Amino acid sequence: MINQCSKKPFRSTSLSDLLIGEVDRALNNIFCPQQSLRDYPATTNNNDDANTMDQQQRHKAAELMRINHAGEMAAQALYQGQSLTARDPALSEKLKAASIEESDHLNWCRRRLSELGERPSRLDPLWYAGSFAIGISAGIAGDRWNLGFLAETEHQVVRHLDKHLEQLPSQDSRSRAIVSQMKIDEQGHAELAESLGAAELPQPVKQFMQLTSKVMTHLAQKI
Repeated sequence: MINQCSKKPFRSTSLSDLLIGEVDRALNNIFCPQQSLRDYPATTNNNDDANTMDQQQRHKAAELMRINHAGEMAAQALYQGQSLTARDPALSEKLKAASIEESDHLNWCRRRLSELGERPSRLDPLWYAGSFAIGISAGIAGDRWNLGFLAETEHQVVRHLDKHLEQLPSQDSRSRAIVSQMKIDEQGHAELAESLGAAELPQPVKQFMQLTSKVMTHLAQKI
């Protein structure tokens, strides 16, 4: 006799399951250090440059890495929101794959902040919640606009990382190694979005994104 019950899943995924999963993911990203899937870029330099910098230089490096950590916190939430509302399942999977790389960035920045004796931004829950809402909205607008928002976000991040490479203390090669790898990954995400048919965002939208980025950067640097 065939057990008909064995052919059926134990239970189907409900909206409550999805919500609980997202809350769990958010709490882990915000409060719990995670295991990176890729090697820590700073291990290529065995010297802890934090010991060779004076207090002002260490403070400057920590401010920049705190900003980068806040940006990666926002990126995690953004990708999650976008993947949830993407209409094409294949696009949703690509967004989730990119989110894994962003998770590595988040962990690298958190680790570097710890090496510098500093902490992440206290406003991380705000960055996560706001970006998650933006990601959901971008997905609801349609896949081409979803991809367009992703591409423009990543292009702005690349420019932002270029500035940080200029501003980091010259002897802080560990932070530089992290930021350099992040820049490579972010550029790849932008190019992927464009190759998948990203729409060109209207100029006012790009300007609004730049404004919100400046606000986040200023607050994350200090708080």
